Amino acid sequence: MKRNFLFDWYESPRGKLLKALEIDYIKRSITVSCKQTILQIGGLGWENEFVDCSFYKYYTILDAKCLGFSEALKIQAKSHSLPIQTASVDMIILPHMLEFDAHRFQTVREVERVLKPEGIVVILNFNPWSLSVRYQYLWNKTLADSWNGHFISKSRIIDWLKVLNFEVTVASEFQFSSVKSAYGKFAAKSHAFSAAAYAVKAIKRRYNPIPLTPVLELKPKLVLANSINRLNHSND
Repeated sequence: MKRNFLFDWYESPRGKLLKALEIDYIKRSITVSCKQTILQIGGLGWENEFVDCSFYKYYTILDAKCLGFSEALKIQAKSHSLPIQTASVDMIILPHMLEFDAHRFQTVREVERVLKPEGIVVILNFNPWSLSVRYQYLWNKTLADSWNGHFISKSRIIDWLKVLNFEVTVASEFQFSSVKSAYGKFAAKSHAFSAAAYAVKAIKRRYNPIPLTPVLELKPKLVLANSINRLNHSND
């Protein structure tokens, strides 16, 4: 995993614009109670710009190199093998992590494992069709030397989530001046080639099957009308 491209990109003029949009987006996405457990996979170093770590005492950053805001709680571990109890986390944020993860699908499986039922996952990735991002390293040697990732389309991320029984609720696309969001069934259909990055927000669903009990065959207890008439005549 090599995320140096990400940090170099954020220092570029367009990267700074994208960073500001993502900060606002993540800040608005963190709507769970401060007493609930939030896990960020992949440290950035400027988490204090979208979350108050002193207020959210259960906000933890997991990173293989222990990157992240200095005052935040940290776990040094690999994303595809989370040392976290099953169904113990309320929300997970992956800011440009899967693109640089050689075991990205296994990481998504781990996310599903540690999330509680009805838990929320927020994934941020670069748009693979964006010329301003995808080919930035062709004319910028610094970015070229730092790139070692794999672009993932929004539709593929959504497919992965659906396989693991997630319900995608919001899909957002980041232009350099605004954020466009689509909700519900329209989330997978929205697409802008000019977007620099995108975000997908989904809920872990768990549908408990209702056991069907066998229906007992009951003998009909209907009395025919003719039988009633015969009974009355016999009494007379």
